[in-house]
Amino acid sequence: MNLTIAEDMRIRDRRRAIPFFCGYHLGFKQGRRTQERRSDTVRGSTVYVDRYASHLLLCIVGILILNICDILFTLRILAYGGEELNWFMAVLINESIGKFVAVKMALTSLAVIMLVIHHHVRIGYSIRIKHILFTVLAGYSILISYELYLLELAAGL
Repeated sequence: MNLTIAEDMRIRDRRRAIPFFCGYHLGFKQGRRTQERRSDTVRGSTVYVDRYASHLLLCIVGILILNICDILFTLRILAYGGEELNWFMAVLINESIGKFVAVKMALTSLAVIMLVIHHHVRIGYSIRIKHILFTVLAGYSILISYELYLLELAAGL
C-alpha cells in the first residue's frame, strides 16, 4: 500500500503552471545571471546574460539622448543655412523631417540594441563590444560639441 502512494507522488507534477502574462516574458522580472555562469568557460567565448550592468544602461541612455540632441542640432544648423553631408540623411530631410527623425532614431536604437545584446563578445584579444559602446558615447559627445560650436558661429553671423 505504501508503494502505491510513493508512485503517485512521483507521477504528480509539482511545478506551478506558468501564467499567460509571465513577468519574465514581459520583461518586468529579470533573471539573475549577470556574468558568465561557469568559471571554466573558454576564455574569449561568447557569454549572454539575463541582466545588464547599470553602467551599460547609463551608456545606452547617454547615446540615445545625444542622438536626440544630434537630430535637433542638425535641424537647427540646416535652418541657419548649413547643409547635410550624409547623402542618405539629406534625402530623408528633403522628403520629410518626420522620416528623418524616425529613421535616425530607429537606426541608432537598433544598432545600440545589437551591441548591447553582444556586449561580452570579444573582438581580437582584448576589445569587447561594450568598449565600442563607450567609444560611440565619446564620439557622440565630440559630435555634439562640434555642432554646438557650429551653432555658436551661425548665431554670431
